[in-house]
Amino acid sequence: MEDGMIDVGDRPNIGVLGKYNIVDGLENKFNVCFVENRTHAATDWQAANPLMRCLPNFMLQLTFIIMFTRVFMIILKPIRQPRFVSEVLAGVVLGPSLLTREAWIATYVHPFEGALLLETMGSLGVTFYMFLVGLEMDLTPIRKMGKTASCVAIAGIILPGCVGMILYQLVRNERPDAPKEGGFFWAIALTVTSFSDLARILSKLKLMSTDLGKMAMTSAVLTDFVSWILLVATVAIVNGHGNFLRIIPTLIFMVICWFVIRPIIFWMIKRINAGREESSMEVQYNEKHVGFILTGVLLCGLVTELCGVHPMFGAFMFGLMIPSSEVGIKIMDKIEDFVVGILLPPVFLVAGLRTNVAFIAAGFRYSLVATVMVVASLIKILSTLLVCLYSKCSFRDSLALGVLMNTKGVIAIIVLHEGRNVKGFDQQTYTWMVIAMLIMTGLVGPVVSFTHKSARHLKHYHRMNLERSKPDTELRVLACLHSSRNLAGLINLLHLSNGTRKSPIVVFAVYLVELTGRASAMLIFHDKSNMNDIAGCGNSSRERLEAEHIVHAFESLQNDNRAIAVYPLTAVSPFSTMHEDVRNFAIDKNVAVILLPFHKKPNGIGGWVDESLEHKKVSQHLLANAPCSIAILVDRGLTRHLPLDFEHDSIREIRVAMLFFEGADDREALAYAWRMAGNPGVALTVVRFVPGKDMLETVVDDAEAGAEAEAEANFNDDPAA
Repeated sequence: MEDGMIDVGDRPNIGVLGKYNIVDGLENKFNVCFVENRTHAATDWQAANPLMRCLPNFMLQLTFIIMFTRVFMIILKPIRQPRFVSEVLAGVVLGPSLLTREAWIATYVHPFEGALLLETMGSLGVTFYMFLVGLEMDLTPIRKMGKTASCVAIAGIILPGCVGMILYQLVRNERPDAPKEGGFFWAIALTVTSFSDLARILSKLKLMSTDLGKMAMTSAVLTDFVSWILLVATVAIVNGHGNFLRIIPTLIFMVICWFVIRPIIFWMIKRINAGREESSMEVQYNEKHVGFILTGVLLCGLVTELCGVHPMFGAFMFGLMIPSSEVGIKIMDKIEDFVVGILLPPVFLVAGLRTNVAFIAAGFRYSLVATVMVVASLIKILSTLLVCLYSKCSFRDSLALGVLMNTKGVIAIIVLHEGRNVKGFDQQTYTWMVIAMLIMTGLVGPVVSFTHKSARHLKHYHRMNLERSKPDTELRVLACLHSSRNLAGLINLLHLSNGTRKSPIVVFAVYLVELTGRASAMLIFHDKSNMNDIAGCGNSSRERLEAEHIVHAFESLQNDNRAIAVYPLTAVSPFSTMHEDVRNFAIDKNVAVILLPFHKKPNGIGGWVDESLEHKKVSQHLLANAPCSIAILVDRGLTRHLPLDFEHDSIREIRVAMLFFEGADDREALAYAWRMAGNPGVALTVVRFVPGKDMLETVVDDAEAGAEAEAEANFNDDPAA
C-alpha cells in the first residue's frame, strides 16, 4: 500500500466503512487503513483536488485556526481574556462541536487522512514550545520562596490532585468501563498552573511587580515543576502497562542532563563571553550557536521518546539547562513567533477535533456533569483562598491569588493530550476537562482586573506626600534612573535629605531599562542577585554592567549612612508602559515622592540638548498620572560640590535656596527643603514671593533663570509638576 497504509499482515478484516478498511488490532483495538492513490489530471494542478493532499490540507487547516483565533482575540479583548481562551474556542468551533458537523467541512477541511500530519506538526510545536517554557523558567525563586508561597504551592498540588481523583471515580461509578488511568491525568490537569501564561496575564494587568504577582509567579514555578515530574512518571508508567521500572531511563536522562550536559553548556557560554571580553567586543551569538541549541532540543526530544515519554519532556529539560543570557534571547528572537504562531495552533485544532460539546452529557446525569465541572473549576481557587486566609492575608488578595493560581494554558492542554493519547480519556471526559479549563482561565482576567482596580481606587484615598508626612516617620522615595549619568547627583541629593534614626529614608532605586527582543512584554523587578535577568529580557550586556554599577553606588550610600535603607531594583519594560509600572510600584510601596532625572543633558556650552524623547514621554505620563509627589532633578553642579565617598571626605557647607511662590507644589517643595535643613551640612534660605504694590527687585543669575524657564517649558507647564 501507499503512504497512508499500515502493514496489518494476516489480521482479520472487520469491514469497510466508505473508503476506509477496518482491520482487527491487538488489545481490543482496531486499525483504520486507507489507500492513497497518486492521481494526476490534465490540468494546471498536479493533483485532481489539491485539498485532498496532506500538505495543502494542512495549510488550509492552519489558515482557519489562525483566522478564527484572531477573530476571537478581537471579540474577547474587552473582557481581558488571554490568548489561550481564544485559541481553544477557535479549535472547538472548527471541530465536531460546530463547523465539522457539516459534511463538506469534514470532507475537505478535516479529512481523516490529514489527521496524521496535523498531529505530527502539533507534536513538533509542543516540543519546541516546551523548550521555550524551560528557557523562560527560573528555578532560583524556589530556594528563596516564603512560607506563604510554599504553602500555596503545596496546597495547590495536593488538594486539587486528590479532588481530581475523586471526581474521576464518580465518573467511573457511572461508567465502569472508563479507563482507570484517567484519574491521574485529571489530577495533574487540575494541579497545573501555566507558568508562561500566568506571566503574560500578570504583565498585561500590570501586577508583575506587586507582592501578589511575585507570590503567584513563585508558587507557579514550584507547582509547574512538580506537575511535570508527576506527568513524566504517569506517562512512563502507563506506557509501561503499570511497570514502575519504565521511569528509570527517564530519571537517568534527567540526572545526566542536569549534572553533565548543563555544566558543559555553562562552560561553553562562559568561554564565549570570556573571548569577547578579551577582544573588547560585546557578546554576539551567531547562527552557529543557535543551530547548535536547536539541534540539542531535537536530540533531547529523541532520547526521551526512546525512554518511553513524549519528546517535549526532553526539550523542556534542555530549556531549563540554558542560563538566562544573550544566547537564550537570540533563540527566543529566532523561533518564538514561529513556534507560537505556526507550530502551536495545530495543538488547539487537535484539541477542538477531540472535543464534542453535543455529547457532553450523553449517558450521564446532568447533575453529575455540572458538579464535576464546577468543582474542578473552583477547587484550586478554594485551596489557595483557605491557605492565604490562614496566613492572615486579606480576602481580596486571597481571592485574586486563588484565581491567578487557577490559570490554565498550553501546558494543561498538553496534559489532556497525553491522557487522550494513552487512552486515559474518552472523548466525553476529555470534553469535560476542556470546558473546565476554559472556565478556569476565563475567570482570571475579569476577576483579578476587578479586584486590582478596586484596590487601586482604595489606595488613591491614602495618597502619600511630604507635606502630610509626620516628622518622626520614615520617608519612602522612589528614585528612577535611565542611565548612570544622573547617578552621582541623585545619590548626593539623597544623602543631603537628612535621614535620621527617628525619620529614616527608604529608597527604592529603580534602573529603568527598555524591554527589547521579546514578543511578549514582561516586566521584571529584581535585586542585585539577579542581574542576568536583564540579559534575559533581550538587552545587551551594557545594561547589565550599568545596573551593577548603579546597585554598587546605592549600596555604598547605604553603608555610609545607616539611616538610609536602599532597595536597588531594575525595571525592564517597554517605554509605552514604563510609566504605569513605575506608578503601580509607587502605589504598592506607599512612596511619598518620586525622583525623576531631567530628560535633557548639558551640551557643554551652557545649553541643554534632548537625551531621549522616550524618557521625556515617560516623565510626562508620570506627571499626568501622579500617584504621589514628583520631583524633577536638574543637576547643575551638585555632583561637583559633594564627594561621593562620604565616609572619608568632609562635607563643606551646602547652601540651598528655596523660591516659594504659593500653591500645593511649592508647599511640597518647602517640606522637602525643610527636611534638608535638618542636615548639619546644609544652610537653607527661603525666599517668599508675595503679591503687593511695592515690587522687590531681586538679582537672579540669567543662566539659572533660563534653565528654570526651559525646564518648565519642556514639561508643558503641567500643574502636577
